[in-house]
Amino acid sequence: MKRKLILALLIVICVLVQASVCPMIAIGEIKPNLLIILTVSFGLMCGRREGMLIGFFCGLLTDLFFESTIGFNALLYLWVGYFGGYFYRIFYDDDIKTPLLLISVCDLAYGIVQYIFRFLLRGRVQFFFYLGRIILPEVVYTLILTIICYQIFYRINRSLDLTDG
Repeated sequence: MKRKLILALLIVICVLVQASVCPMIAIGEIKPNLLIILTVSFGLMCGRREGMLIGFFCGLLTDLFFESTIGFNALLYLWVGYFGGYFYRIFYDDDIKTPLLLISVCDLAYGIVQYIFRFLLRGRVQFFFYLGRIILPEVVYTLILTIICYQIFYRINRSLDLTDG
């Protein structure tokens, strides 16, 4: 029960930070995606089920606060959490390379799916412009933030595992 409450609080805090702090540290309208970091990190550390749950609630809160279509981001983050949890078995505690690679792939896939459903279906076909100006800079910025945030999420998960066990 304590784990669920702390994770719910962590999701709410990350959504609030994504909404309030990330726009202030944006570089040329490019913001890091803290919710991808949270979803993939916990999916990688705890498995598919927890990654999917965290991803769904991150996406649902994103839809409720920022989007007009409810459920789109919830579904995307759910898939991201599942994908991150898929690599739960090969995760090593002291290795930062796996989370960095996985978060970059997930953020890249998230950006491409966002492009397809938000722009391409409306007839805006400048994919390489969108890739070079929005998706890739966001991936790089998210990776820079991952180096800091992953350590925090790892310590929170470790303390939750110690109190549960």
